[in-house]
Amino acid sequence: MSNPFDDKNATFLVLVNEEGQHSLWPSFIAVPTGWEIALAATDRAACSAFIEANWTDMRPRSLVAGDCDAIKA
Repeated sequence: MSNPFDDKNATFLVLVNEEGQHSLWPSFIAVPTGWEIALAATDRAACSAFIEANWTDMRPRSLVAGDCDAIKA
């Protein structure tokens, strides 16, 4: 069995969790708890472009918020 994440011809979703982290996700696999669909099923290239355009800071939101609190102190 091949890895569904490596199938360049499959359709994928873009998922986002509460920390703002993004994930490329095969559309036929159930969305895991704690993740929401940010981009409906489409091709891998469109998902990758969406992630690149929208996930510009790799840090989790909680870490970014902590950095902002430290600057204010």
